[in-house]
Amino acid sequence: MKLLEEKILQDGKVINGDVLKVDSFLNHQMDPQLFEEMAKEWQRLFEGCGINKILTIEASGIGIACIAGLVMKCPVVFAKKSKTSNTPEDSFSATVKSFTRGTVNDIYVSKKYLSPDDVILIIDDFMATGEASKGMVQIVKLAGARLAGIGIAVEKAFQPGGDELRAAGIRVESLARIREMSSENGIEFCED
Repeated sequence: MKLLEEKILQDGKVINGDVLKVDSFLNHQMDPQLFEEMAKEWQRLFEGCGINKILTIEASGIGIACIAGLVMKCPVVFAKKSKTSNTPEDSFSATVKSFTRGTVNDIYVSKKYLSPDDVILIIDDFMATGEASKGMVQIVKLAGARLAGIGIAVEKAFQPGGDELRAAGIRVESLARIREMSSENGIEFCED
C-alpha cells in the first residue's frame, strides 16, 4: 500500500537496525484517516470471506482494528495481555512473546466473545517473529471459529513471522512489507 509506505519513509525512524519507530502515526499518536484507508484495503483484500468479527491484541492493534471494524461493519475483540480481577475465568488463552518488549505474556479472550459461528480477521500493527499473530490464531482455533486471515500494517519480511504463518497455510495480507532496514541505509520495501 503506497500510502502507508510513503508515510513510513516520511515519518518512520529505524533504531538499532531492527526496530522501526512509527509512533507519530501508527501506535502512539494515531492517524485515523490513514487507518481508514488501511481498513478499506483489508476490506478489499478479504472481500467475500464472510468476516463477522475482528480480533486484535492490546494495545497497539486496537486503534487500527476499531477503524477496520467500522469500515467492515463488525465488532472488534481484543486479547488482553494480563489477567485482572475482572478477567472471566471462562477465557481462551495463549502464550505470546513480544519481539519489541522481550516479554512473555499470557493473552486472554472471554469465551462469550468468540464462537464457532465466527469468521475472524486478525489485525495487528506489526509482524516480526509473528508471535502475537500465532497466539491469536491459537485462540481462534480454541474457539472453534474460522480464520479468514491476518491483516498486518507493517511486516518485517526479513524476520520469519510472516513466512512461517504463510507456510502453515494462513493467509497474511501485510500492507507494507519491509525487505531490509538500517539506520544507515534507510528502509527498502518488498516489491511483491
